[in-house]
Amino acid sequence: MSAAEPTAPPPLAGAIGPVSRVYFSQRLRLHYVDWGNAGAPPLILLHGGRDHSRSWDFVARALCREYHVIAPDLRGHGDSAWSASGHYPMASYIYDFAQLIHSQALAPVSIVAHSLGGNIALRYSGIYPDTVRRLVAIEGMGPGPRGVAERDAKPIHARMADWIAQQRAQAAEVPWRYPSLEAALKRMQDANRHLSEPMARHLTEHAVNQNEDGTFCWKFDPYVRVWPPNDMTRDEIASLWSRIACPTLLVYGKESWATSPAADGRLGYFRTAEVLEVEGAGHWVHHDRQEMFIAAVRRFLQAR
Repeated sequence: MSAAEPTAPPPLAGAIGPVSRVYFSQRLRLHYVDWGNAGAPPLILLHGGRDHSRSWDFVARALCREYHVIAPDLRGHGDSAWSASGHYPMASYIYDFAQLIHSQALAPVSIVAHSLGGNIALRYSGIYPDTVRRLVAIEGMGPGPRGVAERDAKPIHARMADWIAQQRAQAAEVPWRYPSLEAALKRMQDANRHLSEPMARHLTEHAVNQNEDGTFCWKFDPYVRVWPPNDMTRDEIASLWSRIACPTLLVYGKESWATSPAADGRLGYFRTAEVLEVEGAGHWVHHDRQEMFIAAVRRFLQAR
């Protein structure tokens, strides 16, 4: 059996899968799945960009005996509503996340989050440090210092012009359509060579809608690819990292494009963070080395 092949345990007795639920944020109808076990400590699994809540299924099934696991779909992703304007600023993502925790009375909560989700969770944890018990962020810090410096060097008029051009280009783009589920599956496998066939198929089946003409397209809003022209500054983001009060695990794949904060100096902004660098894994560590990841997360969440 390969390291990436899913080996989830059977579900809780009487359970056949998570329950779909809805909450509202800034007038948007947002979706999440609830794995039950409401009396247990709450644990949110937050996916990355162009992904969906069901990408956590194997992790959720492994942890739902010990935790009340909830996995939301970000706005513009999965089965959540799309922004009418096609604009997806970080402030709105953070608000949605804060609204989920507030409306469902989940604090204090543990969080495991990937990529864009990790970015959201890290910033939220700096805004509301008292509401987070433990935090795992898989490559969630965004570009390294060099990438951020290059972005910040662009004057605002250039960033705005780039953003307008990207929005116009997106408006003219025809959404990708696949003639079959197998064609979409191949695209998923091409994007991550570490995925086993069962995992890639599971991710694909929950990532697509079937169109009226029988073709398939991804569920996410294509506009989520366009990053807003203005965001918190590097210093402001670092100040939020420095406010995080809970134990924090920063996970990085050694075969990923992302730079490890242990090597680029960003680890120094955190009070109580450690870095886990994983061999044989790229950007999707929780898929690429699933068994090892689940074991590491369980140890971290249960540590005293």
